[in-house]
Amino acid sequence: MPRWEYVTTPLLLHRETAILNNWGSEGWELVQVITSAEGGLIAFFKRPVAES
Repeated sequence: MPRWEYVTTPLLLHRETAILNNWGSEGWELVQVITSAEGGLIAFFKRPVAES
């Protein structure tokens, strides 16, 4: 069964594509984007944990 690690990051307006592409290039898969209580966007990512 795969194991996952997770990360969240804010998505800055007018930089969304660059931020998403940067995380994607490091192997992170976008899971969800939500609006925070303050009104900003938060992205949730996951990627498999390397087996040791």
